[in-house]
Formats: sequence, structure tokens, C-alpha cells
Amino acid sequence: MAKEQTQLTGVHKAAILFITLGPEASSGILKKLPEADIQKITYEIANITSVTPEQREEILNEFLQINKARDYIIEGGMDYAKTLLSKALGSQRASEILEKVSEATAQYRPFSIARKADSHQLLNVIISEQPQTIALILCYLQPDKAAQVMAELPEETQSEVAYRIATMNNTSPMVIKEIESVLESKLSSVVRTEMTSLGGVETLVNILNAVDRTTEKNITEGLEREDAELADKVKSSMFVFEDIVSLDDVSIQRILREVEVSDLALALKGCSDEVANSIYRNQSKRAAASLKEDMEFLGPVRLMDVEKAQQKIVSVIRRLDDANEIIISRGGEDAIIV
Repeated sequence: MAKEQTQLTGVHKAAILFITLGPEASSGILKKLPEADIQKITYEIANITSVTPEQREEILNEFLQINKARDYIIEGGMDYAKTLLSKALGSQRASEILEKVSEATAQYRPFSIARKADSHQLLNVIISEQPQTIALILCYLQPDKAAQVMAELPEETQSEVAYRIATMNNTSPMVIKEIESVLESKLSSVVRTEMTSLGGVETLVNILNAVDRTTEKNITEGLEREDAELADKVKSSMFVFEDIVSLDDVSIQRILREVEVSDLALALKGCSDEVANSIYRNQSKRAAASLKEDMEFLGPVRLMDVEKAQQKIVSVIRRLDDANEIIISRGGEDAIIV
């Protein structure tokens, strides 16, 4: 059986281990693995038809031995681990296990959650830590993210952290593990807190502003059926192509300087006369006549193309509105008093 075991790949062994551990224990381990490894292991699990009791026992023993070796390394280093394992398992088996531990350690890089976190989130979590701790964490970040965090630290802290990074030597794996565990807990708490503040009318409006008009219409009509008051709040916060008629002439003229004539001609196909006239009256007679000719020249067009052109123009309008170059009256504080 030992000969058969050596022919199994690492991924296949991992799959058998997860099957042996069961769903609850396996899920806790899987979620901490890189996405690529998760896909490989789950694919392997799905394709395993049978596992012998001998395979289960041997792989589980190997897993336990490797973890015991890691504990020994953390306690006293590689030589200490080799001495203990050699006494327990023999020098050859000890060398095999330590080689596997070394390979796994080379692939593992601490503070993965910090590398995935937003730099602002990370800063808020570590800013109260000691300079030595901050320095250790920054050493494991991508250089650009470490630079972003460093730039936001107080000036007196920056120099202290920089000094400790420059003079840092070896750090105990146990210390790294403890700091990583605390940081992971704090970052998870921050992420959960920020997640609770997401959503709301503003978020929905931003989403609706990015979808096609058909989808937008379906959603707003559905909202009206569910909650008319909420639907009114959403619609009052939005700007759609037909709302051009509510803009003042100066704003429309500013918009026309930013949009492509081809997009404008396509966007006006099938819209109301009121919308079209609001455009024509803000053009010269020659430009308006040319635009009408372009529209006639287009002939029949697809609805999705019209909506896409309208969405491009709405994007321009929202950009100009954000830059305060045009005025969109939304009532309330935005109401214009003439």
C-alpha cells in the first residue's frame, strides 16, 4: 500500500484528506486556501469514486505528522524539529516530512488578508499598533500598498516604522502567527461593519444609472408595485434621457458641446417630440437641420442601440453635473428659485 500511496499527487491527497475530515472541518480549511487551490481540490473531490481505509489512514497520519513538525519548528527551529521527528519516526521519514513542510512553507506567505484588504481599512486597523508591528506587516504587503499605508501614517511614526523595516532581521514564526491572527480578526470586524453600511437608495440609483434602459424600467416598475414611496425616492434621485426637457437651455447647450452628433442622432430616434425639440432649439438652424438629416439617414435602428446611445449621453450629463458645470434640479435643496 505504501507504494500505491507514493503515486498519489498532492492535490489527490488533499482531496482524500478533506473527504476524511468531513464537510464541517473541510469547509473551514478550504475557505483559507487560494482560489486556484480550492478549484483544483474540489474538482478532485468530485472525481474521486472510492477511497480505501488504508489510504484514509495513511494520508491522515501524514497530515498529522506534518502539522506536528510545524509545531516543533515554531517551538525550536528546524534542527529541533528534525531531532524530535528522527527519534519518533526515524531519520529518513523525518527528512521526508520536513521536506514537505519546507515546500508548503515556501508557498505560504503570511498576512494574505492584509494584502487583499483596502489600504484605508488596513491603515485604520494598524495605526494604533507599535512601530515594530506595523513594520512587520508592511514587509509582507505589495510595495504599492505598503507605500499607500506608509504615506498616511503620522510623520513621527513613518520614520520609526522605516527604521524598523530597514533593521529587521529574522522574526519568530510564532510571533508572526500571533500578529497575523489578531490582524485577521480586526480586519474581519472592520469589513463586517462596513458591509452593514452598504446599500440604500443611493447605491440602487448608482446601479440603475449603469444598466440599460429596459432593465432600469423593469426594476423601477417593480419597485412601484412593491413600494410606491420607495420608487418615488429612487426615481427622484435619478436622471434619465427624457429628463433633458427639465434642463435649462444653458445646460443643454453645454451638454451638446460634449456629445458626439452620431450618438445624439441615434439617441433621438423614437423619443418624444418634446425631447427632440429641447435639443433643436438649442442648436443653430443649420446644426438642427443637419441632425434631422442624420436621423433620417439612419433608417430603422435597434432599440438596444438607441438605449446605448441615450445612456452615453446620460453619462455625459451626470459627469457635467458632478463637476457643477450644469444644473439638474432635483427639488429640495437643489431647487432653483428664479
